[in-house]
Amino acid sequence: MEVRNRDGEPVDAVPFLVSTGIFGMLTISVGPLYGLAYGVPVARGLAVSAGATAAIAAVAFHRLVWVAPPAWVTIPPEVRFQRLVYLGVAFGLALLALTAPLAV
Repeated sequence: MEVRNRDGEPVDAVPFLVSTGIFGMLTISVGPLYGLAYGVPVARGLAVSAGATAAIAAVAFHRLVWVAPPAWVTIPPEVRFQRLVYLGVAFGLALLALTAPLAV
């Protein structure tokens, strides 16, 4: 099956599948346990984790498939590095937000 972007050009689907799979596994496995630490029932924790996984999949599809440039477009290294730095900062802030309630 060939995945196409909004312009109808073929796009590699592997980054979308890998990122959705990894973040989905992380969310489904850690979410209910994190919820149990705060007294949330397992069923509700699983439902929230499934919703978060669906949201992650939707964002990943939009970024990695729908608005993805075609294969012949090259992105300059400076732009790729800048995106990587922003992603690292966002990941660090997410970890901080998840651990801050435990410190109080």
